[in-house]
Amino acid sequence: MSGGVGPTYSDISLPNEGIQGHGNSPKPANPSKTRYLSLTQLNCLAVMIIVAASGMVTPEDLAFVLFSIFYMYLLLKVAFPPNVPSKDSMVFDPKNKILRMYVTAGAIIGLFLPVAYIFHGILEGDSRGIKAAAPHVFLLGSQVFMEGVAFSDRFSIPVRVYVPVFYNTRRIFTLVEWMRSEFWKVGEEYAISGNRVYVGRVLALANMAFWCFNLFGFLLPVYLPKAFKMYYSESKVKD
Repeated sequence: MSGGVGPTYSDISLPNEGIQGHGNSPKPANPSKTRYLSLTQLNCLAVMIIVAASGMVTPEDLAFVLFSIFYMYLLLKVAFPPNVPSKDSMVFDPKNKILRMYVTAGAIIGLFLPVAYIFHGILEGDSRGIKAAAPHVFLLGSQVFMEGVAFSDRFSIPVRVYVPVFYNTRRIFTLVEWMRSEFWKVGEEYAISGNRVYVGRVLALANMAFWCFNLFGFLLPVYLPKAFKMYYSESKVKD
């Protein structure tokens, strides 16, 4: 949900760190003066480690995260070097109330509820539901963490855009698998409560709807052009 508002406000920012970037609390205007690892990043790193250590993350998803780090630095060195530091590196105003509500909704739908769903699944013995939801949670946590890393004056605006777009695109495929798994829960093989079945389906559908809109309705048509316009405008000033 990267709106250029800040680190964790990109494809998702958790609501208590100040509006850092679309992926919490009012954030300082100069990203270079923020802590290298915020509380949100540390929490997401913990989620990533726990989910990965549980064996619920495929080698492909782990490889995707490693590749995203490599490719981010490749873009920085080859295609989009940093411009002259601008006075305002935010693409959107972090105090925007609509943006804050949008990011908070993304945090609740995309991270908090799926994490709760996974914990409840452990109690219910719903191994299939846990395994289906885990890749989305892992990748979203990775995205928030990487957005925090990218939101620094060491990285140019296009590189910051790359993180939420790249991760949001990948997560669409994990959400398709999650939905498929939830809607195939039939028969005695899944001796779990009926309420959990419906909650899982609604949660998977809600995430699919939200993140598809985020990618195709916000990141690509709104955030991406605005961020590139800002970057190339700064390049012209530099020249």
